Amino acid sequence: MTAQVSPIEPSVQGTTATASLTGSAAVGKTVLGQIRILIVDDHTTFAELLMGSLNREPDLCSVGSVNSVASGIAACLELLPDVVVMDYHLPDGSGLVAATAILARAPHTRIVILTGDPALEALEQAAAIGVCAFLPKDGSLATVLDTLRHARIGGFIVHPSLVSLLSARRRQRSEEIPFPDLTKRELAVLRLMGEGSDVRANAKVLGISENTCRGYVKAILGKLGAHSQLEAVVIATRLGLVPPQHV
Repeated sequence: MTAQVSPIEPSVQGTTATASLTGSAAVGKTVLGQIRILIVDDHTTFAELLMGSLNREPDLCSVGSVNSVASGIAACLELLPDVVVMDYHLPDGSGLVAATAILARAPHTRIVILTGDPALEALEQAAAIGVCAFLPKDGSLATVLDTLRHARIGGFIVHPSLVSLLSARRRQRSEEIPFPDLTKRELAVLRLMGEGSDVRANAKVLGISENTCRGYVKAILGKLGAHSQLEAVVIATRLGLVPPQHV
């Protein structure tokens, strides 16, 4: 059965929101105690395979599948599923936009986001808005089913493979930063900067003029690619030039 669900968000008016719902037949088959799950994904084959897998599980039940942010919001408010499993990338926007709108209207809904291209910012936003889990889309079916069973409001499950991938990306970015060639005097000024002292105090400690000290600061910023003394200290700490306790 195919049901036309109208978008409820003004910003997405005009978006076709076609929900491939199993309709009353699926809702009527729901067994007491089953977890009712809505799928929001524009990849038809993936959605159909997941629906079939859910309906073969005694404790899980698919209430339907929709393919966009707009239809996901509308279908969720109409069908009131226990859990929404949602793709991060949808034709009319981010799955996190849909999650935000759903949780604003139905805060007890558990939302699981799937992605093939994770970003640290996306994970942080998902945790902040109340998403229950973030999983790789190419992960195992068993992991998805287990997460759907155990996702809880207030919890945040992140698959280890996503954590490892993000850690590798951070290491790569760090390795791409050229190690600066600072003089002994510049290092001394940098460490005093890390202690929070101003140019006048640093100049006095080092026995140099304020203008000379400012020249060292300018050179340090240029070598570290920083725009401020605070940014320079943060970069220097990451490179091991300044002890962490100085930040």
